[in-house]
Amino acid sequence: QVQLVESGGGLVQAGGSLRLSCAASGRTFSTYAMGWFRQAPGKEREFVAAIKWNSGSTRYADSVKGRFTISRDNAKKTVYLQMNSLKPEDTAVYYCTASGTWPDVVAGTSAYWGQGTQVTVSS
Repeated sequence: QVQLVESGGGLVQAGGSLRLSCAASGRTFSTYAMGWFRQAPGKEREFVAAIKWNSGSTRYADSVKGRFTISRDNAKKTVYLQMNSLKPEDTAVYYCTASGTWPDVVAGTSAYWGQGTQVTVSS
């Protein structure tokens, strides 16, 4: 079992930065692929970024490439999402997800999800 708790959301002006954190419980965290998804009001949940267990590979949605960076600290059982140059269209609830398989994390079909943290970007 893995439990995920996100933090770091908030209100920021366009062009600003935020860093989201996702703290995980469970002894097998270091073997899990981790990812971030987001859901804006009235829209479906969408993929943002993912990272493999050893940080050897990452993937990003085209809409955030060059602005967002995903990273992880296995010793702290935490995954991060550094968000720079934020835009109003980045406004959403951001969710952390974990899975033992990479395809599940990227597809959003993981078994484990956090409760979400709100990010609001004002223009």
